[in-house]
Amino acid sequence: MNAASAAHLSERSIGRTTVLFGERGGRYPHGNSLLVRGREETLVIDPSLGLLPRRDRLPHVDRVLNSHCHEDHIAGNHLFPEAPWHVHELDRPGFSSLDEMMAIYGFPDPIDGILRKGVVEQFHYTARPDARAFRDGDRFELGGGSRVHVIHTPGHTRGHCAFRIEPEDILYLGDIDLSSFGPYYGDAWSSLDAFERTLGRVKQEVARHYATFHHVGVLDDRAEFLARLERFAGVIAERERRLLAFLSEPRSLDEIAAHRFVYRPQDDVFFADPVERRSMGQHLERLLADGRVREDAPGRFRAV
Repeated sequence: MNAASAAHLSERSIGRTTVLFGERGGRYPHGNSLLVRGREETLVIDPSLGLLPRRDRLPHVDRVLNSHCHEDHIAGNHLFPEAPWHVHELDRPGFSSLDEMMAIYGFPDPIDGILRKGVVEQFHYTARPDARAFRDGDRFELGGGSRVHVIHTPGHTRGHCAFRIEPEDILYLGDIDLSSFGPYYGDAWSSLDAFERTLGRVKQEVARHYATFHHVGVLDDRAEFLARLERFAGVIAERERRLLAFLSEPRSLDEIAAHRFVYRPQDDVFFADPVERRSMGQHLERLLADGRVREDAPGRFRAV
């Protein structure tokens, strides 16, 4: 994308908050960033690749807030070297060094090497050991009644957070993106159980507007938000149902990963295997603990 294409990127103003939509509705590797202006400070949430062609017309930014430490959410952080960067304390190690960043994914070689190269070259990873940590319940006062509240929503990563923006009453959901793909919990720092608890918490959050980093963008209707959230959460149960059907005969984790429950078999995703192993391995552990699956022989699992 070059600077000339910035004119084709759409935006939406909601009071003092501007949603800066990425290409193709924020479809990966792009995303939707939020610019929040107060009387005293302006901050940007999740600077995406879409900020690069906009760099010449961005206002002065006093702070950068990241919902979590993943490559697409920090791709524009380097545009603000003088501003402090903030992320939840549990994801803060990812800003310390590239090695710490890669530990969040936990992928083996050679996948680690391929992703490492992309994180630097495509997503402009910049180490920031002085990044500042926030916690659940913290808030950023921007002046004139503008503020951002932190809501810890782990599962996608250990430190993934949502933000409530006032006075516009926007609930920014980060990578709880309400897409048909469903929740992603395929990294070393992901947790299926934590993600499910997060979905329960988010369901109780009432807002005037709901914003996501990918796909959906902004929803203004709570009923539509709840419907999309239910569909999003339902992908977890559907993956588990399909896994149980696949385990009608003994299978290994290698066979489970190769069958593809998260990605489609035709999807060309170079890191699909470790994501499938991590994601469906968590389902398998839960089903074993619940007595719905048994280990017939070492490393061979069957539905009961």
